[in-house]
Amino acid sequence: MAERRYNLKDNQVRAFNKLIRVSHQKLCLVTDLVRGMPVARAIDVLKFSKKRVAGEVLKTLLSAVANAEHNQKLPADSLYVKEIWCGKALTMKRVMPGPRGSAKPILKPFSNLTIILESGAPAPKAEKPKAEPKKAEAKKKETKKK
Repeated sequence: MAERRYNLKDNQVRAFNKLIRVSHQKLCLVTDLVRGMPVARAIDVLKFSKKRVAGEVLKTLLSAVANAEHNQKLPADSLYVKEIWCGKALTMKRVMPGPRGSAKPILKPFSNLTIILESGAPAPKAEKPKAEPKKAEAKKKETKKK
């Protein structure tokens, strides 16, 4: 068996996009939308998103799907987004003239994006147990009466 890079399993593929011209905070808003989704649904969500950076995320996701089909021979309909994350890259620093001969800094950030797809059924999300507020309120009332 060939040695795999990046600690990926045989049913996982990875795509990486460097130097996306947007801050990592704005990119994280879009990546949170598609985390854990099947690929077909994630593509639909990104196509109809109003965020400008959704096009870059879509391009990277389609690249990961192409990697899965070509390199690993995985069927595209069984893929889902296992992991997706973004990070900071370089920041271009520019200067804008200010009043009275001063200068104001302009920061132009770049980001990196990584997507890992896995073949199979996505793991179900664990639901948090809902607390019963009626019992908690009843206990508070009993302690006030004493």
